[in-house]
Amino acid sequence: MEKGRPVFSISPFPVLDFPDRTACILWFAGCNMRCGYCYNPEIVLGKGKLSWDHVREFLQSRRHLLDGVVFSGGECTIHPQLIPFVREVKKMGFEVKIDTNGSRPEVIGQLITEDLLDYVALDFKSLPEKYWEVTRSDLFLAFEKTLEIMVSSSVPFEVRTTVHSEQLRTSHLDVMNTWLRGKGYFGSYYLQPFRGDKQTLDNLGESKKPGLKSRVGVWRN
Repeated sequence: MEKGRPVFSISPFPVLDFPDRTACILWFAGCNMRCGYCYNPEIVLGKGKLSWDHVREFLQSRRHLLDGVVFSGGECTIHPQLIPFVREVKKMGFEVKIDTNGSRPEVIGQLITEDLLDYVALDFKSLPEKYWEVTRSDLFLAFEKTLEIMVSSSVPFEVRTTVHSEQLRTSHLDVMNTWLRGKGYFGSYYLQPFRGDKQTLDNLGESKKPGLKSRVGVWRN
């Protein structure tokens, strides 16, 4: 990873990724997981291209055009520069959303302590027995800690799962729904069907969209 250049690219135009706000997206290079269905292999495997000076200049030019900034990736929380970056973005007057796999609970906790977060999207990859298969990592306990931090905070957040039928069946999703409720999360649980029309990290086949018995899961197309 290039020191001082963690940002791979910027989606400069207003997007709907930040609920009720117009926002740009900063895509951070690198990730500590290797999910086969990942749509951003060039970001996950690539190096940062943009200096923070470049990003700062861009954000200054959008101060009266955008409500917020989304920090995404890759996995933005693996970068030590993230917290200083978020502090600066908040000082510019932007609201901040973080997209995260939950693998760095200490980072999320620090951002909450400093009152720097306005929204979080937390990726729930799988329960422990399939976590390695889905993510090629052993970071479930870190995710669980992040979920606990979010549930105990006042920061609005959502939980979401990308679903490929070769990895997660209806029975898995129902158990995941139940597990979330047991952890105290009663918000919307968004299920994102795998789309086979983009390049991904692995060459996964087509995915079938299973039905859900639980009412907690909400399909997000």
